[in-house]
Amino acid sequence: MKKQMQDKQNVVSGLKEKLDSSTVAVLADFRGMTVNGVIELKKKLRDQKAEFKVVKNTLIGRAITAKELEPLKEHLEGPTAWVLGFEDPIGPVKVLAKFISDNEKPVIKSGIFEGKVITAEEFKAISKLPSREELIARVVGGIKSPITGLVFTLKGTINKLVFALQAIKDKKGQEKQGGEQK
Repeated sequence: MKKQMQDKQNVVSGLKEKLDSSTVAVLADFRGMTVNGVIELKKKLRDQKAEFKVVKNTLIGRAITAKELEPLKEHLEGPTAWVLGFEDPIGPVKVLAKFISDNEKPVIKSGIFEGKVITAEEFKAISKLPSREELIARVVGGIKSPITGLVFTLKGTINKLVFALQAIKDKKGQEKQGGEQK
């Protein structure tokens, strides 16, 4: 009996640790998912430095100790799984949303995004945001664009100067040749 209690305490402390270090946590009802579906989702989430974990509701409830996360406890009914992301918070949400649109399972209940409890609808809105990598690419592209334009402008100006100097040189060469022939 003591061993079971110790095991549960270890699970709760491990879950609390993961919850504290996560950037996003999604509660989902996984009823109706096949084993292959769970394996596929876990693989896709692993690529995003995230995990899909089935945990008993009582243990999740014990792991949620912060007062601002108390509203999550009302969603701890029925089979519940956690999707925990540890780096980019948008990546795992995008993967989960894509998987749900393809398979109609699991169903998002609620979750935590950047320390705030949010609804399933808010997760759907977040899934439509560009990922961190896409945003970085856009910023780099935005920074690079004026510089590239400046380089082409300067190159065009330098080319015009070279052509003008070449024309002057050619003209003087012709004048010099014309003067020598007389």
